[in-house]
Amino acid sequence: MSEKVSRIRSVALIAHGGSGKTSLAEAILYDSGTTNRIGKVDQGSAVMDFEPEELKRSVSINASFNHFQWKKNLVHLVDTPGDVNFLSDTKIALQGVDAAVVLVDGTDGVKVTTEKVWSYADAFHLPRAVFINKLERERADFFKVLDQLNKVFPNKFVPITIPIGSEHDFKGVADLFKMKAYLYGSDDTGRFEATDIPEELADQAEEMRESLIEFIAESDDELLEKYLDGQELSKEELSRGLTMGIRSGGFVPVLAGSAIKNIGVQPLLDLIVDGFPSPMDRGAFKGTNPDSGEAEERQPDENAPFSALVIKTISDPYAGKLTVFRIISGSLSADSGFYNPAKEQKEKFGQLYYLEGKAQVSIQSTVPGEIAAVAKLKVTSTGDTLCTDSAPIVYPAAEALPASISYAIDAKNKGDEEKVFSGIVKLTEEDPTLKLERDPRTHEILLYGTGQIHLEVTCEKLLRKYGVEAMLKAPKVPYLETVTKEKRGIVYRHKKQTGGRGQFAEVHFDIFPMPRGEGYVFDEALVGMNVPRNFVPAVEKGLDEAKNKGVLAGYPVVDFKIRFYDGKSHDVDSSEMAFKIAASMCFKKAMEDASPILLEPVMKLEITVPDEFMGDVIGDLNGRRGRVLGMEGRGSNQVITAHVPMSEVLKYQPDLTSMTAGRGTFKMELDHYDPMPAPLQEKVIALSKKVEA
Repeated sequence: MSEKVSRIRSVALIAHGGSGKTSLAEAILYDSGTTNRIGKVDQGSAVMDFEPEELKRSVSINASFNHFQWKKNLVHLVDTPGDVNFLSDTKIALQGVDAAVVLVDGTDGVKVTTEKVWSYADAFHLPRAVFINKLERERADFFKVLDQLNKVFPNKFVPITIPIGSEHDFKGVADLFKMKAYLYGSDDTGRFEATDIPEELADQAEEMRESLIEFIAESDDELLEKYLDGQELSKEELSRGLTMGIRSGGFVPVLAGSAIKNIGVQPLLDLIVDGFPSPMDRGAFKGTNPDSGEAEERQPDENAPFSALVIKTISDPYAGKLTVFRIISGSLSADSGFYNPAKEQKEKFGQLYYLEGKAQVSIQSTVPGEIAAVAKLKVTSTGDTLCTDSAPIVYPAAEALPASISYAIDAKNKGDEEKVFSGIVKLTEEDPTLKLERDPRTHEILLYGTGQIHLEVTCEKLLRKYGVEAMLKAPKVPYLETVTKEKRGIVYRHKKQTGGRGQFAEVHFDIFPMPRGEGYVFDEALVGMNVPRNFVPAVEKGLDEAKNKGVLAGYPVVDFKIRFYDGKSHDVDSSEMAFKIAASMCFKKAMEDASPILLEPVMKLEITVPDEFMGDVIGDLNGRRGRVLGMEGRGSNQVITAHVPMSEVLKYQPDLTSMTAGRGTFKMELDHYDPMPAPLQEKVIALSKKVEA
C-alpha cells in the first residue's frame, strides 16, 4: 500500500459547546503554518466559523473542514458543533474521520454533551485523546477534571502532559513521555522553550510517568513481560506501545493546554501524527453489495475500486451544492465521475476540492483517508455511498438525530409561501435533521428540528440564502373529541320541499364509546327494506365528513361506533345527497346526547439531566400536569421518563435549558390521548368559538 496513505490522518474536534474547539482549530492551523494569524471566535475572524449565523452567536453551527501538514503528514481536520441544537452534524461528520480529540473545559469539566459526543465516538470505534482546555482561567483544575473523566467514563485516562502553573500563572506543560518542560511566552505565537521539568513538579511528574509506562506496557504482551521482569523499556518500545494503546482503545491520553493562549498545542499535534491511526491502520470498511445483498468490504488501498461516503452537503444559492465525502478505497481524479447506488445514477463533476473553512482549493486527485468535495451533483445527498458501477457497494450511514421540537412556519409576506417551502427543502439537503410536513389534523405546515435555536437559525439562513422571510409560531395543539356514554334511538329526518322534486331521508342511529385508540367503527345493521341498500354508502360518507368536526370545538371525533339500524326513504324524493345530509345531522345530534369531551395529546418525554437538577425538573413536570414513569442513572446523569400533555411542553426546550444551565436535553414523541380536565376543556372550547366567530 502507498506510503502516502500511511501519512494521512483525519481527526475531528468534539466537545460540549463553549469548550474551545474552534479556538483549538485556529491554533492548530497557525502552529502548522497553514494560516499566518490565529483567528478569534469572539472577534469573528475564525477561519473555521464563517457562517453569519455562527458569527452572530459565537458558536459552531456546521461541521467545517480544513487540512494541514505536520511532520510530513497530511492531517484532515473537522471542527464540529458542540451545541445540542446542531449535534446531528457532529454525529454524521464522525463517519469521515479516523480519530477524535475531545475537548473538556478545565473549569466546567465533563458536561451532558461531552457524554453525548463521547458516545458517538464509541459508536464509530474511534481512538481519541482528551485535551483539557482553558487552564488559564480562574478555578481551572486539570487534576479535578482528570478525576471526573475517570468517574464518568469506563475508559482508562492517562496524562501525557500536565500543566505548569495554574489559572493566571499557567505558563506551560510538562511532557511525561519525553520528561521535558515546555515554557511559553505571554503572547499566542505558540513559541516555547524546552527545558527541565521544574523542581516542584519533578516528583509528581516522575510518579505519573511510571503510571504512563505501566499503561503503555499493558498494551503489548511482549512489552508487559519485559516490564514485569524489571527491564527498562527503550524509547522506541515506549513509542510503539503508546501508539498501540491509543489505537486499540486500551487507554485515552490526556493533555493539558490553552487554545486561546496557544499553550500545549504542539504536543497534541505530535500525538495526532504519532499516536492516531492512518487509514491503513483502521483497516477495511464493511458494506453491502446492493445487487446481491451480501456483505463486502473495501481496503484503504489506492488500487482497490473507488468508494466514498458522503458526510456533508453544503447548499449555496450562488455556488451551488457542495458534496463533502471521505474516500474509503481507491483514488479519485478531477473531471471524472462515480456511481450512486442508492439513487442508481451516475454523477459527473469537474473540479475536485479540499475545503479550507469557507474557501476551496482545487486538487487533482485524492487517496483513501482523505476528505474532499465536488460541486453541483444532481442526486447525491448526505449519507449516500459513491463508488464505481462495476464494483458497487453501500456503506451504512449514520442516522440524523431525531427532531425534538416543531413550530408552525409561514411566510411573513403574502405570496412568498412557495419561496419559503422551496427554500426549506433546499436547506434540508445540508441539514437532514430538518423535516417539513403538513399536519393533517391542524392543516398547519410544521418545521421539525432539534431545538428552538436550530429552527431560528434555519429561518435566518432562509432569509440570507434565499431572500425570503418566514415566521415561526407555536403549533396548534391537535385536540380530538369523543363521546363518553352510549345513546340509542337517535332519529333525524331530513325533509325539504321547494317545488318540484324534494329531498327526503330519515336515519336511525345508536352511538357507543369505544376504547381509546380504536378510532371509528360504522356498523350497518339494517333489517328490512325501509332504507334501500344503495343509500348506505351515502350515509357512511356523511358520517366520514361529519366526524372531522365535532360539536364541542370543531376537532375531529374518534373512538366511537355508529350503528345504523333503521330509517325511512321516499320513492321519488330520496337521494344519496339527502341521506348524506341526514347522516351528518344525526351524528351531531347523537354526539350532543352522548356526553362529548375533549381529548388532549400526551407526549412521552425522555429527559437527561445531571443529578443535581433532577428535583427541579421533576417538580416542573408535576406543575405541567406530567406523570413521571421512571428514572434511570447514566453516569452522573439521570434519565427521567414522563408523560406530559402536549399543550404544557410546546416551548419546553428553553425552559429546560434555563432550569439546568443548558445541561439538560430531551426527546419527545406523541404517546397517546387522554381526556382533558373540565376547566381547561372549557377554555379551549371558548377560544375555539371566539376564533370561529
